[in-house]
Amino acid sequence: MTTVGQKERQTQAQVIKLFREQLGYEFLGNWSDREGNRNIEEGLLRSWLAKGGVSNALIARALHQLGKAAALGEGKHLYDANRAVYDLLRYGVKVKEGAGEHHQTVWFIDWDHPEQNHFAIAEEVSIRGEHTKRPDIVLYVNGIALGVLELKRSTVAVSEGVRQNLDNQKKAFIRGFFIPISCNFALYRSNLNKHLQP
Repeated sequence: MTTVGQKERQTQAQVIKLFREQLGYEFLGNWSDREGNRNIEEGLLRSWLAKGGVSNALIARALHQLGKAAALGEGKHLYDANRAVYDLLRYGVKVKEGAGEHHQTVWFIDWDHPEQNHFAIAEEVSIRGEHTKRPDIVLYVNGIALGVLELKRSTVAVSEGVRQNLDNQKKAFIRGFFIPISCNFALYRSNLNKHLQP
């Protein structure tokens, strides 16, 4: 392993430590070899919804609507899918328990009580698309990926991290992963060090 790799790894560990210890995020682990990484981790989202008292029937219907909004089919652009998912995250989804029942709003994020949400962080999240890519750090809220951090060594311009995030959003890479992503960050080591001292 090169010294540069060790420094990048050290910075990544410091970022994870900051999110865990200062911000209270759960560390999900290194997901480089984990199969089925997604932008919406249904298991985490189902668990959070159930903990909030949402029935299994409502969860299933709400997740179906979220999945439809997040799907990129023929002619659907990333912007359109992102907008549709944003609307569901911001305003909830109206679903029925069953035929003849009244609509209920299922909230994927508790905007009124932010501390009630489940905040988590994973590193080296391998995503399979036309090409496999691996964002350095992904931030999840209730199992929904809302942020990607791309870390770069100090000898590389921060614009390289920005370019990498933009390239990853192209069809040839992992475009679909970026549907719910609200924040993309490109950070380089010398900027971080003053904020990440142990």
